[in-house]
Amino acid sequence: MNFQRVTVPAVQLRGLGKVYRVHERASGVGAAMKSLFRREWKHIPAVQDLTFDLEQGEMVGFLGPNGAGKTTTIKMLSGLLYPSGGEVRVLGQIPWERKRDFLKRITLIMGRRNQLVWDVPAVDTFDFFHVIYDVPDAQYKRIFDELVDLLELGPLMHKPVRNLSLGERMKCELTASLLHQPEVLFLDEPTIGLDVLAQHRFRQYIAEYNRRYEATVLLTSHYMGDVEALCRRVIFIDQGKLLFDGSLEALVERFLPYKTVQVRIKPGSPEVDFSGYGEVVASERGMVTLRVTKESAPRVVSRLLSEISVQDIDVANPPATEVVKYIYANKAEMAAAV
Repeated sequence: MNFQRVTVPAVQLRGLGKVYRVHERASGVGAAMKSLFRREWKHIPAVQDLTFDLEQGEMVGFLGPNGAGKTTTIKMLSGLLYPSGGEVRVLGQIPWERKRDFLKRITLIMGRRNQLVWDVPAVDTFDFFHVIYDVPDAQYKRIFDELVDLLELGPLMHKPVRNLSLGERMKCELTASLLHQPEVLFLDEPTIGLDVLAQHRFRQYIAEYNRRYEATVLLTSHYMGDVEALCRRVIFIDQGKLLFDGSLEALVERFLPYKTVQVRIKPGSPEVDFSGYGEVVASERGMVTLRVTKESAPRVVSRLLSEISVQDIDVANPPATEVVKYIYANKAEMAAAV
């Protein structure tokens, strides 16, 4: 008899919601005095009915404009916030119970929050985490050496954290968060403050960490390079609601109404007015880039080939950064299309 292995998702959300109760009052002394005796409250939904799973070993980009509810969701998944409704399981456990076994198996990296002790060298915090997470000495040394080499931390080890630059502090924050070899990584703007080379090396390390340990990663980042390099799947939310869940390619096909057509004309060809073929978005040294609707792209290409001396032509979807910008700018229409 053959038994099929059944795997449980590393992260499960069912109808997750979070509503904040916020005190409101008008400006002025009179309103301030009135609020001492009678307060007025407003209920603001930050997350609304989110449902999705993350499988073990999956790396998923978590996208949305500022205020979409990304950080609130990650805080609930890591146990920092209680939800207002719905159910969550991370590694089979309820995050806000904050059990020791659960906390030893996850990590939360927030690019705008510090966990390092401000007045002592970063290495002292690393040693503290070594004890707190009860990491075996051999494992700790191996991961510590990997991270010190990857992020070039050697010269920073014995400097007080307050004397480090933002980029240097972020390198140390990343190191502190990975020393206990977590199974689930919640990364909220993890590369903020890093230079281009450090961002690239961090992406390489996270990709290798995922491959080696089958870690599950949920990543929010406004650097689309992070998402493109690491994530095959993206989840897009706005105003706390799920807008899209699928591949980056499917996101482009579903929401972006245009394509780019790049045309190189043959040397010595007469000048051409390309505005009659589409919106000219770039033009340089015989190379013109047009923006055309998806529906018109085949017709435009056919016209270009028949009417102009074309040396090379390429039709493509715009880069992911442009796609996300378009969705941010047109989010009301996007939400209506769901």
